[in-house]
Amino acid sequence: MVISSCSSSNKQDFAASPRVGMVDLPSFPPAFTPIVLRLSSSKEFQWLASCSFSIITCKLVYKITGFISHFCFKGYRKLSNEKKVEWNNRGFSTFHALIAALASLYLLFVSDLFHEDSSDELIVNRTSIISNTILGFSIGYFLSDLAMIFWHFPALGGLEYVLHHGLSMFSIFLSLISSQGQIYILMVLFSESTTPFVNLRWYLDVAGQKSSNIYIYNGIALFFGWLIARIFLFIYFFAHMLNHFDQVKKIFPLGFYSLLTVPAMLALMNVAWFWKIIKGLIKTVSKARHSE
Repeated sequence: MVISSCSSSNKQDFAASPRVGMVDLPSFPPAFTPIVLRLSSSKEFQWLASCSFSIITCKLVYKITGFISHFCFKGYRKLSNEKKVEWNNRGFSTFHALIAALASLYLLFVSDLFHEDSSDELIVNRTSIISNTILGFSIGYFLSDLAMIFWHFPALGGLEYVLHHGLSMFSIFLSLISSQGQIYILMVLFSESTTPFVNLRWYLDVAGQKSSNIYIYNGIALFFGWLIARIFLFIYFFAHMLNHFDQVKKIFPLGFYSLLTVPAMLALMNVAWFWKIIKGLIKTVSKARHSE
């Protein structure tokens, strides 16, 4: 997912802007200079606040999920402590996915923030209060989930989840503090729209509803959702990047090379997971037909 950087002209614009105050920091390695130049006390507070709020929210949703499930789902009480932890964990995973997907959908397709003719500013340089907030919120979620994955390792996910979360946080962090490439981060965050289907599949499995119609329908929805949001969307992602490569080349080295490598790695992971989804769907549908 993403990127960050700025050209020399961007540095001048930033320095001249009355809205942002420069941070007086000691010298940094050249690769990080664009990032440091774009930091401001107000922006720094904004993304730290959104990140902290996200961590607190994840904790609350985790507790609320367990509380509601205890009284509304009889099967929840019979689960082992390990399963209850994962059940609650998937609660705030779903919550973040909905927030991230809806915010990304709005910023990418409803608002004019990234429309070609809406501004003279380069697309890779465009940001807003909402985009900064949602990126900070997502970092908070990934930190919370990664902490739980390590604490309960490998019950909540193996090394592939650690890699996925690590790459995601790295990309979001670069984009957030440098105010660059947020359009690409948001494209990838929109792929979180498939997470609720993944989690519902797990809930139904644990609840013993693997042979139910809703499990089959959810599997079909997951297949098409994954195909659109994690396969086709990534194809569009790379096509958009190539079409705007003259702008992408202006990104500072670390951000530029992360844009070329991180999304490619995530795309490969999505393809591998998609293959598992296909095999699972075929198995489920075949079993349902055989039972008839």
